[in-house]
Amino acid sequence: QVTLVESGGGLVQAGGSLRLSCVASGRSFGIYRMGWFRQAPGKEREFVAAVSWIDGRTSYADSVKGRFTISRNIDKNIITLQTNMLNSEDTAVYYCALDENGRGFEAGNWGQGTQVAVSS
Repeated sequence: QVTLVESGGGLVQAGGSLRLSCVASGRSFGIYRMGWFRQAPGKEREFVAAVSWIDGRTSYADSVKGRFTISRNIDKNIITLQTNMLNSEDTAVYYCALDENGRGFEAGNWGQGTQVAVSS
């Protein structure tokens, strides 16, 4: 069993920042990618950002490019998401996901989520 635990969510004013973290633990597993998704009330879950474990390449949703930065710590199996210039549309539950051995995020492991609320 692989466990993902997110932290760092909270309430912030528009224009503010939060730093989200996710640590992966459990049985031996091969990380291909790790990423962040989010789900706002009444909306579908959407991709936010991902990082390749081998070479650190990153990808972002257009809505967060230039404001969010994803990074990884290979030694500790941790990813972080630095979120800047937050606005009300960023309000959502943020989920950490792990793509094991390239099977895709949907087939992988997910955390319980951390709430981000942005007040205007």
